Amino acid sequence: MFKAIKNGNGKVALSTLCMGLGQLCYRQIGKGLLLLLIQISGIAFFVATGGAWLRGFFTLGTIKANPAAGIAGDNSVIMLILGIFAWLLVAVYFFCWRANIKDVYATQLAVEKGEKPSRFGADLQSLFNRNFHKAALFLPLLGVLVFTIIPILFMMLIAFTNYGGEIVPPELVRWTGFESFKRLVTLKEVAPTFGRILSWNFLWAVASTALNYFLGLLLAILYNKKCVRGKAIWRAFPILAYAVPGFITLLAFKFMFSYGGPINQLLTAQGHRAIGFLDLDARWMARGIGLFVNAWISIPSSMLLATGILSNADRGIYEAATIDGASAYKQFTKLTLPYVLFATLPVLITQFIGNFNNFGIFYFLRGGLYMDGYFLASDTDLLINWLYNLSIDQSYYSIGAAISIVIFAITSVISLAVYILSPSYRQEETYR
Repeated sequence: MFKAIKNGNGKVALSTLCMGLGQLCYRQIGKGLLLLLIQISGIAFFVATGGAWLRGFFTLGTIKANPAAGIAGDNSVIMLILGIFAWLLVAVYFFCWRANIKDVYATQLAVEKGEKPSRFGADLQSLFNRNFHKAALFLPLLGVLVFTIIPILFMMLIAFTNYGGEIVPPELVRWTGFESFKRLVTLKEVAPTFGRILSWNFLWAVASTALNYFLGLLLAILYNKKCVRGKAIWRAFPILAYAVPGFITLLAFKFMFSYGGPINQLLTAQGHRAIGFLDLDARWMARGIGLFVNAWISIPSSMLLATGILSNADRGIYEAATIDGASAYKQFTKLTLPYVLFATLPVLITQFIGNFNNFGIFYFLRGGLYMDGYFLASDTDLLINWLYNLSIDQSYYSIGAAISIVIFAITSVISLAVYILSPSYRQEETYR
């Protein structure tokens, strides 16, 4: 765009000041009028409504509602949403203005080469031929903008306000900067809980991902052995476990490990005391059960993935390694594991992120417990569970939004760093 402004003629300068004028000078009437209409509509919208939305974005309201006095007041949350929408419209307007400048500059270059300016009908026709991808992606992009981008921006911006607790409409919400993040690491009630849950969350994500991945890989290797008979039958058992909806499996295991469940019934029938597998003081026992249940649900998918990859492995390499005297362990560490990791590392990163944000495991197994030493959480809660407790159950929306940004930062940095430093990215041609 800067090149177009720098090297453009007077018609480009006119389009810089007013969209469509350059096209009208080149007698591109349809395109010029459309761009001019966009500019007039944009200015009219921001004069009539958009300007107030933008001001509301910065102030979040100035008049507090008082139903008893008949004062409607300002709704800070609605004003924030409308402000986000107004900024997105500003971005769309800027995109149209930029496209307008690039278009008239392209027309200038075409005319300088002796070509005729394109007509509006030809441009429309190109949308269904050469530029069909732009027309086809318009509605999906609009849907992503409205149903994905705006909610994400709203959630992120909430972290920089005092929204939550007693500060909800009709109370006026205010911008507080990084106050919510400071509370996570300094507030006496919140900071210790944040540190404990974050450390457990990392341990859980690493342990569960490694356990699920390697057990699934070992099952796939075992089922690929020639000595194993009835492979289809043995593979069916993990697949059946994977086919059952996850929350049903979780509720079933919660019942199994409860005081009235079959495990404790067997123990008491043998004269032993019932064990509180998921009690308040269970801690590592409950965490271990969570790892076991998550493995039960997740190992089949890792096994199926590894089975498909191993079926394409070059058996000649293994035969040569056997002739050279390589043990089964050496073949696994030097041949199988590097090959499978190379092909599945992006999936492994996805599994790590999924386990880091695994809301369902401990919500269904042990949800609703608040323990001493934790602020609205228990010793098995992950950050995503704590976020839910804070924002949904207790309406601490700003702190919950701050936690969600922390989760996003951690998972995105780790996943990008691991992938960029991995052979899957740096040595892409190794197994081709």
